[in-house]
Amino acid sequence: MRFNPFRRPGEPYDLVVIGMGSAGIIAAEFAAEHLGLRVAAIERARVGGDCLWTGCVPSKSLIASARVAHTIRTADQYAIEAPAPMINLADVWKRITAIQGEIAATDDDPERFRSLGIDLFEGEAIITGSREVTVGDEVLSTRYTLVCTGSRPFIPPIDGIADVDFLTSENLFEISRPPDSLVIVGGGPIACEIAQSLNRLGVDITMLEMGNQLLHRDHPPHGARLLQIMRDEGVDVRLGTTATKVRKGGDGVNVWIESDGKSAGKTTAQGLLIATGRTPNSTNLGLDRLGVELTRKGITVDNRNRTTVASIYAVGDVTGRALFTHAAAYDAVLAVRDMFLPGRGLAPPLVPWCTFTDPEIAHVGLTEAEAIELHGRRKVEVLARDFEHSDRARADGATDGEIVIVTARGRIVGGHAICPHAGELIHELALAIKYRMKLSDLADLVHIYPTLAGTIGQIAGDNAFSTARRYRSLARAGRLLG
Repeated sequence: MRFNPFRRPGEPYDLVVIGMGSAGIIAAEFAAEHLGLRVAAIERARVGGDCLWTGCVPSKSLIASARVAHTIRTADQYAIEAPAPMINLADVWKRITAIQGEIAATDDDPERFRSLGIDLFEGEAIITGSREVTVGDEVLSTRYTLVCTGSRPFIPPIDGIADVDFLTSENLFEISRPPDSLVIVGGGPIACEIAQSLNRLGVDITMLEMGNQLLHRDHPPHGARLLQIMRDEGVDVRLGTTATKVRKGGDGVNVWIESDGKSAGKTTAQGLLIATGRTPNSTNLGLDRLGVELTRKGITVDNRNRTTVASIYAVGDVTGRALFTHAAAYDAVLAVRDMFLPGRGLAPPLVPWCTFTDPEIAHVGLTEAEAIELHGRRKVEVLARDFEHSDRARADGATDGEIVIVTARGRIVGGHAICPHAGELIHELALAIKYRMKLSDLADLVHIYPTLAGTIGQIAGDNAFSTARRYRSLARAGRLLG
């Protein structure tokens, strides 16, 4: 820890932040730099958290390398000679590490936060009172505490899993290079991104998903499209399949599987990666002794991000709500604002998300099924347009995509896209949902040509043209009168 010129010795802190991942970083910086508060932050491992060291940064760096390899391999689709890409997995991993190091030495450098007047402590934090946090031999008095301890990979109770050196998103990027073959258990965003990327880099991938579709929280047809794309690229995806037992075998692992409740033999690979969801880091914080409500999903909070102890807030993965970096950072700012600024009772935010496969799959608001359940089938309309007639998609060789807009009672309530840069264009639909817009509002916006986002304008325009047909008789009458 370094001396903080903004705080006199023995003076209580305004805020103690536990966990310096995405949420903790933005909360500490907002409180110290912008509100001028006395802030302490506690981190038991490395500043930057999952996003920098095990999640967004390394996985998107991996995806970028894999996309380049795939583009080289398929360059003949663009009238360019397509040589086989020369791939060195160890070099790819070195590139990922270098990107992490650059961020750790700049934006997430502990010294940067200390320069803002934040007292940064290293160690395990225990909340020992409603306004007290202990770390090592230090007892910190504080007006408020913000818990941002995140989550960790959930490990299913597979027979023999404890005796196998398996990988997760937490240690995949700690090794010098990935195995040449890999069994991946799971079919969610992490599993899909890693499976497709490693396959494109030459790793033999077998993917086991116990459900009947990939990305079960997204628009179902988009998960089905991704499934076909991944299979076409060479990923062995097995739906309705469960790993029941794992054992070491030779230089790798043997995985026994069941399909539709029946034994389906075993599959063998050099490595095993578990990507079956996340579990909150909510235990061993001392919260239970203070009466803070904890569940299997995490720390229970209200719509102001407060726990059942009013001076203790929690945000991000540890609350078990939206498990995304952007949601955690957003809630962190809301929590600090609620603690120290006027105004209360902010509604939970609308959270879009994106799975960064190729093509990307983005989602915001309600699916068709969710909209029907909430509003009734007669009030819901689903409008979709693929990219077969998009000039930009044709030029880019990316016509296998689609944008879907869900409306209820005439207003936009859901948006879904599968296409390149889906995570970029979904924000227009998120804004439309937030401000309860109709399709006619989007039709009033001039969209740039040629863009993939222009397809949103085409959907809205088609709807406007349908409305205009009702007035054909007036148009004809005007022609005759003219």
